[in-house]
Amino acid sequence: MAVMTYAAAAAAALQSAMQADPSIVALGEDLGRGGIFGQYRGLLETFGPERVIDTPISEATIVGAAVGMALTGLKPVVEMRVIDFALCAMDEIVNQAAKNRFMFGGQGRVPAVIRMPIGIWSASAAQHSQSLESWFVHVPGLVVLAPSTPQDNYSLLQAALRCGDPVAHFEHKELWASEGEVDPAQRVEIGQARKLREGRDLTIVSWSKAALWSAEAAAQLAGDGIEAEVIDLRTLWPWDREAVFASARKTGRVLIVHEAVQVAGFGAEIAASLAEEGAAKVARLGGARAPVGYAPVLEAEVRLTPERIVAKARALLGR
Repeated sequence: MAVMTYAAAAAAALQSAMQADPSIVALGEDLGRGGIFGQYRGLLETFGPERVIDTPISEATIVGAAVGMALTGLKPVVEMRVIDFALCAMDEIVNQAAKNRFMFGGQGRVPAVIRMPIGIWSASAAQHSQSLESWFVHVPGLVVLAPSTPQDNYSLLQAALRCGDPVAHFEHKELWASEGEVDPAQRVEIGQARKLREGRDLTIVSWSKAALWSAEAAAQLAGDGIEAEVIDLRTLWPWDREAVFASARKTGRVLIVHEAVQVAGFGAEIAASLAEEGAAKVARLGGARAPVGYAPVLEAEVRLTPERIVAKARALLGR
């Protein structure tokens, strides 16, 4: 076990995978200097510019090249810097990477990992602070991951590289410096949620940084005798229905929390699934349907906080 930052864990996971598999390459902007968050630090020095490739500022070109690489036997790791910039590459992600296996009878596969950091990035305004994971969950052919801890970032990145299909890997822009213990031998399977806290009164389902806020909220609720069970999905597609439904049946109430805009967010899919089964009383808490402001006072208006989660949980419980 070693204590690592979220960024260092990603770099370590990629280094280990690249040492074991010479077909893995990384490409994107600023990889030569370690990535803007340090998530590629040391890789250029270890593997050279043929495997750690700095690219022009053209997201469509980056993903298009990665699709071609994947179809000819490589396993590209694609850096989009932030998810907001990936919008310039949506045709390549949605119509090329995600669909190739199905349109050509499985003759070709695209084992690419596309890293797209999500979430509000302090004082970075509307074009650098989006959480668009529901867009990608909606696309058939994509696997969607959203790790919240250094351990999960390490283990899920390695799982993504083993997957064989295109993976949208969502890291949070404000988790890069967070620290935690990392065991390189620990495997995390795609589609497996993690229970952060046991509880009996309600279930809080979340992912990415919002899962950590949910755990903080549960600790506050416990001070008043309310025991909330907290589930970090970790994988949005496929999501761990079994874990969520088992908890819902136990507590009878489910609060789904995500930083993304609440309207048409992925929480709605979970809520609808629970409603169809009559598994629990359900509520959602997500971001406002408003661009994230640059001014701190405007940014604060759309941020989730543990206190807002506590208030929503109390409303769900009628307390």
